Amino acid sequence: MTSVTNTDSSEGREGRVFDLGYRRYDGPREGRNRARRAVYVDGLRIALGLGRGGRAKILPWLFIAVVVAIGLVMSLVVGVVNREIGEGVAEAADLPTLSDFYRITSLIIFLFAAVVGPELLCPDRHSGVINLYLVRPITSLDYVAARFLAFLSVMLLVVWLPQVVLFTGLVVSDNQPGDYFTKHWEEIPKFLAAGAALAVYTTGVGLAVAGFTTRRGYASVGLIGLLIMSQIAALVLGETITGTAGHWLALISLSDVPMHINELVFDTDDSLQSGRAARELSTGVRIGAYFVFTLVPIGILLSRYRRLTV
Repeated sequence: MTSVTNTDSSEGREGRVFDLGYRRYDGPREGRNRARRAVYVDGLRIALGLGRGGRAKILPWLFIAVVVAIGLVMSLVVGVVNREIGEGVAEAADLPTLSDFYRITSLIIFLFAAVVGPELLCPDRHSGVINLYLVRPITSLDYVAARFLAFLSVMLLVVWLPQVVLFTGLVVSDNQPGDYFTKHWEEIPKFLAAGAALAVYTTGVGLAVAGFTTRRGYASVGLIGLLIMSQIAALVLGETITGTAGHWLALISLSDVPMHINELVFDTDDSLQSGRAARELSTGVRIGAYFVFTLVPIGILLSRYRRLTV
């Protein structure tokens, strides 16, 4: 790039040319899709602490290690019982297995969403970097969608990986692995579906709460408080108010929303943490409640970021 400077002299105007060293970019221009991928990949790295200091990696990988360890321990316990005592003893003793895993680890998964989710949104708004993102060709919808998909990818890892470890452990520890797999293979699409429902829900709720503040700590405490208060309210109202009204009020427990899907997918009735009165409602109502409590936070998040650009 060159720069021309004009100067006045007694004999007239004269100019000097300086070579500033800039060069025109002649490479490919990848446009909007490249920007979307960049925000997505950056979101993955933030959520997992990649490319950052050791402290940034501790919490996300600690949560992942805990849920994987729970799956591993569950498979070892069931395998040891069946091998040492006899086939079918673990099932007869009602030891926890695939259908119980999300109920057992749901608290850890929600804590993961509360702690890690705000990392993807709050720092950008707090530092003002969001103003650099939300310029053409990328839009607020592009930014939110990329961050959402990044966090959803991580949440799917968190919910699916330990289930894969658990199922693999159950197969390997059985006296006849081939027979066990043949008998229980249908559990795979079940835990994938229930896990996907849990991941989408926690991603939407976690990011929606983070969209209301620029402080990560506030977002984390806000989500945890919201889950606890809604669970207490559902338990109290569902048990004290009789009839259909009590059943509907039991749906307000936010931590139980994905557990309704878990119950329906695995055809069990022991997944809920509170608000058990909601079981009296029809399958369609419980599925509808899941979609409402999942889509509304996502809509709120999009609305919040749309207003940042107007």
